[in-house]
Amino acid sequence: MSNLLPFLPFIGIALLFWFLFIRPAQRRQRQAAEMQREVSVGDEVMLTSGIFGVVRALDEETVRIEISEGVTLRVVRAAVGQVVNAEARDARDDGTELVDDEPEEK
Repeated sequence: MSNLLPFLPFIGIALLFWFLFIRPAQRRQRQAAEMQREVSVGDEVMLTSGIFGVVRALDEETVRIEISEGVTLRVVRAAVGQVVNAEARDARDDGTELVDDEPEEK
């Protein structure tokens, strides 16, 4: 038992590291994989690159996203960052306008 005593702090640090970093990361990965599996046709999604679109077709590993009328992207399921629900879409469309950063000509 006295041989293990010097290693107790290292074991404690390893357990703390696992609880603070590894376990939460595994949980986030599981949640993301579950969300990507449950995506269905008609869902509005945001890709990890920030592109918004509507799911038009699903394959085993790929998703076809319509980003504009007649413009469709084929991406892997892992590129789907989140499903945009109606509440989030309403909050995003709060009536604000996009502002052009270029100065006006006089």
